[in-house]
Formats: sequence, structure tokens, C-alpha cells
Amino acid sequence: MSPLRRFLRTPEAVAGAILLAALIAMALIAPLLFPGDPQAIAGPALLPPFQDWSLPLGTDRLGRDVLAELFHGARTSLAVGLAAAAAALAIGAVVGTLAGFAGGLVDEVLMRITDAFQTVPSFLLALAFVSVVGPSLGIVVAAIALGTWTGPARVARAEVLSIRERDYVASARAIGMHPLEIAFREVLPNALPPVLAMSSVIVAAAILTEAALSFLGLGDPNRVTWGGMIAEGRAVLRTAPFLSIVPGIALVLTVLGVYLAGEGVVETTAVRRSLS
Repeated sequence: MSPLRRFLRTPEAVAGAILLAALIAMALIAPLLFPGDPQAIAGPALLPPFQDWSLPLGTDRLGRDVLAELFHGARTSLAVGLAAAAAALAIGAVVGTLAGFAGGLVDEVLMRITDAFQTVPSFLLALAFVSVVGPSLGIVVAAIALGTWTGPARVARAEVLSIRERDYVASARAIGMHPLEIAFREVLPNALPPVLAMSSVIVAAAILTEAALSFLGLGDPNRVTWGGMIAEGRAVLRTAPFLSIVPGIALVLTVLGVYLAGEGVVETTAVRRSLS
């Protein structure tokens, strides 16, 4: 059975893929459906949902279109999640490969640095970093990656330790390949699958962290974010709860979709590797 068919036979994976596809579609079509500034005034303030079909989800306290903000917020969530995960996986893979392949003092130093980062909760590290450097999309991505690279680093190191003594690695040493070339051309590609399996967890954590930072006023002020929308609705939670509920539901469904789709991919690849 092909990996795609195995994936499609898993209900949780299919549900996650549908939710994830909806997020991607929202992010891609947002500029087409809602061109211009999503934070522009579109109607009367605090218009309830379904009262005006040109503004199906109503407006916020300033009269901005909630649906337009929701779609543009999906772009921010997707960009931060993917960029932070890519950065964390890249840093973790490099550090783990160097530590596992070099061994000795290099391994000891890099693992102590990893331990130091792991002693601080990732959200508190991101919060402190953004507070000191200043809020922007790039800074938020860097802050999240700074707090999440340690997991991939440990997984990569463990895989490299089990691979570095194999015959093809010994053959590469025998023909005179440079140690760094062996580490990153021969060893790392074979150590990557378990590292990449962590991507869904990191993407989901990055989306939640970005929303939390935005909720606290530390998101990019020039971008619409779901966390910022939830914070905006907090002031009128009793009279207009939809302002917080709508982006809150979108955030939960997005994180759930990323996690379920990632678990489906992991299960599919695990079955494939066991069969091979």
C-alpha cells in the first residue's frame, strides 16, 4: 500500500489535512478576497455577525471587518509557524550533528549549551527576547526558534550517534573525505527523518506562542494576528463575545489540524520504515 493511501485511511490524519488545507487556503486567498488594508474601517463599530452580508462576521470596536482580519491573521499564523519550525529544525539539526559526530569536548560543550536553553521555558524565553529586542515578525520567529531548537538537537544527536559507526561512514573516512563533509553529506541526511517528524509539534507550538505574544501586545503591530484579535475583543467580552470567540476557534482548529496531520505523516512514515 502506498504512503498516500495509508495516510488517507487514517481518519485523524484526513481531518487534520482538511483543517490544514483550510488554513493554507485562507492564507493564499486573503489578498484576493480582501485586498487593501485589513485594518481599515469597513462599517459601524461592534456590528454583530450576520447582520450585514457584506460583513458576515461583523466588525470590531473600531469598525474593522472581522472576516478580513481572520483571513489575514491566517497568513501571519502560517508564516510564523513554518518559519519558526524551519529555523528551529535547521539549528537543531546542525547542533545535534556536530555534537554527535565530533564527540568528546565538542559534544560536551554543545550539550551543556542545549541543557542551558532547556532550563528556561520556551515561552518565557521568547517573551524576554521580544521584550528586549522589540516586536516584529522576524523577531517573533527568531524568539520562537530560540526556544524550540533543543528538542530537534537532541534527536539529531541520538540518531547521529547510532549512524556514525556504520560501514558507509567508515568508507567515507577511508577515502579521505573531510569530517564536516562526512557529517553533513553522509550522516545528516540519514538522521533527518526523526528530526523532521517533530515539525508538526513545533509548528503548532509556534502558532500558539505567536498568538500568546500578540495577546500580550508583543506581536508585530503592522500585522493582523489572531492573538491580537482575541486581546482586542477582551475589552468588550460581555457585549461582543464573538470578537474573541471567532479567532479563538480558528486558533484551536489550526493547531489541532497541524497536530493531526503531522501525526498522520509520522505514522505513515513509521509503517513504511518498519516494512522496509
